Order: sequence, then structure tokens, then C-alpha cells
Amino acid sequence: SCISYIHQIFMLKNKIYKYFVTEIIKSFLTILFALTAIAWTVRAVNFLDLIVANGHSISTYLFFSFLNVTNIITKFIPLSFLLALFLSILKFERKNELLILWTNGFNKIKLANLFLVISIVVLIVQLFFAVILTPNALNKSRNFIKSSGFDSMTSIIKINDFSDSFRNVTMYVSSKDENNELTNIFIRDTGNTFSGLVSNKDTSRDTTITAEKGYFDKNILVLTDGTIQTKNENKEINTIYFKRTQLSMSSLVTRTTKKPKLQETLTPELFNCFFSDTKNLDSRVIYCPRDPDKIKEIIVQLSRRFGMPIYIPLIAVVCSFLLISPRKKKYSFLNNYIYFLIGFVILTLAEILVRYSGFSKINTVLYFLFPITLSIILYLILIKKLVFEKIK
Repeated sequence: SCISYIHQIFMLKNKIYKYFVTEIIKSFLTILFALTAIAWTVRAVNFLDLIVANGHSISTYLFFSFLNVTNIITKFIPLSFLLALFLSILKFERKNELLILWTNGFNKIKLANLFLVISIVVLIVQLFFAVILTPNALNKSRNFIKSSGFDSMTSIIKINDFSDSFRNVTMYVSSKDENNELTNIFIRDTGNTFSGLVSNKDTSRDTTITAEKGYFDKNILVLTDGTIQTKNENKEINTIYFKRTQLSMSSLVTRTTKKPKLQETLTPELFNCFFSDTKNLDSRVIYCPRDPDKIKEIIVQLSRRFGMPIYIPLIAVVCSFLLISPRKKKYSFLNNYIYFLIGFVILTLAEILVRYSGFSKINTVLYFLFPITLSIILYLILIKKLVFEKIK
């Protein structure tokens, strides 16, 4: 009957839509995983300083690196979607799947709308990552580093080199044997970190410790045959000689940044910083510039989180122009890659323009309006061309 025939056509179209969605999503996830894996590997190598220079444990390094994966994923979502949609359309054309659909009266406009719907889903995913998941993960990674002490002092100490891995403390060791025994040790403390060694700790400003030998017993540095020289506020130098003394390393503070950076600050706290009086905010809790001129940094970060995802539907509209049959077949190859280049330029411009969004209110408004306005204009042009192509 006519009703059953219509039902079969409807089910067939649903299968076609499901096939396209599945192929595009599979390509998107594969490309996103590949790009993220490469970028994360490179970044994880840079994070090795947490072990080498700051003495954190391997477990701390791995957990910190893992929490930074979300930041990489967020940055690669737009590019991965562009590549996935572009390559999927080319694959459909190469297998003549699109040609079969067109000859059977399948509507190109509906397929373009399908691409747009997929882009909106990807937009929502990136908003979730950029606004909620990534800031929370980065903030947690910073707090984790803040609460994690250093695991091995011997990995921090460099032989025949001045080590400044700790704040206000510089250390030098000439050699270290297979038993981790140190020789010719030099320690300079400019922040009263080891003030407990001297009686006039309230007036001492600079402490220099030298020793012939030493070794680490967990977080205790045992020194033998050395001197402790302190300089007070009157620039008078006092010298103490010792046969054996101990320094507690638990009071040392590494140079690892422990205050959350702007990208590690939670989104509600950024809004709170932007709309509230910065003088009344506790800078130890959140990152909040005291200088009003630096408030643009917050605007840039919020524009990046909320504005970058808006460019994804624009990418879908640009790629939908690939559905238009070229007038001359010999230009089809060039025509395909022109649209990819346009999409890539749009993403590049989005990344560049977001850095200027905080300079003025007009820049901020334009950054958000540009992708929305251009998407509407290009979509109307696309519909017109597809309708004209169908009539012709």
C-alpha cells in the first residue's frame, strides 16, 4: 500500500542518516584521539621536569599529566571536526555514495542540515569541556601539585651545577658516589629556610652552609665537617663550625607554580572576579588580577571558553558547500581543498581574534557575532545554490 511504501522510504532515510552520523562521529573520534595522543606525548615529556627538577614522584607526574589531557582535547575538537567532516564527505563521494543518493532524489539540503545538527552536538560537547570539565581538571591538577611534596632529593641535586629548584635556596654538590654520599656541599639560604640552625634567626638575613660530606636520610640532609655563616641586618657575619648537623628538607618549597593560572581557574570564579570588586577578593583562592587593565585577560579566557565552540557550526556550513556539484569536473579536486582551506583559516582567525577580544567591548561583541552572522549568511547562500542546482 501507499502507507507502507512511505514507511519504507522513511525507514530507509533514517538508516541513511544513521550511517552518515556514525561515519562522521567515528572519523571525528579517531582524529581527535590521534591528535590528542601526539600532543599529550609531547607535553608529557615537558612535564618530566616535575620529576627531574622538582623531585615529585612518578605517580604525581602521571596523574598531573593525565589531568591535562582534557585541555588538549578541548583545543583539538574544532580542528578534528573540520577534518572529520571534510574527509567523510570526500569518502562518500569517492565511493559514489552521494551520487547514488542524488540520483534517487535524496535532498542535499537535508544532508546539509544533518551536518549542522552534528556540529551543534559537537558544540555542546566542547562547551562542556571548555566551561566545566577542563577548568576543573586543571584546577585539580594544580591543587594536587600544591599538596604533593617532593619524593627524592637526590634526583633534584645536580652534580657540579648550582641547583635552584627550591625557592630562596641554592645548592651545589661537587660529586656523588654510588652510595649517594655527597662531597663538597654548598648551600645558600636567602629566605631563612634553615633559620633554626642559628640563635639570632630573627635578625639573620643570609645563611651560607658548607660541608665536606653529607648524605640524605629520607628528608633529612646529614652534613659533616662544615661551617654555617650568617649575615644579620647590620651586615655582620657570624660563623659556626660543626662536626655533624642535620637539615630538615621538609621546609623547602619548590619553584613549581602553586597558584592557579588563569586557564586553571573555575568558570564561576572568573565571572565572580569579573563582576565583583577585585579588592574584596582573596587572591589566594582564585586568580584575579588586581590591576583593572588586566581584567581583559579574564575576558579573553571567557571568550575562549564560550566563543570558540560557536565557530563549529560555521565549519559545518563551509564543508556543506562540498555537496554542490562543480560545473567542471577538472576543478573538483581544487574546489574540495579550497573549502577545507577556508575552514582552516576560520579556525586560525578564531584563535587569533580571541586574544584581542578583551581589548574593548566592541571586540568582544564582534568575536561572538562574527561566527553567528557569517554562518547565517553562508547558510542562506548554500540553500540558494542547492535549490537552484535542483531546479536546474
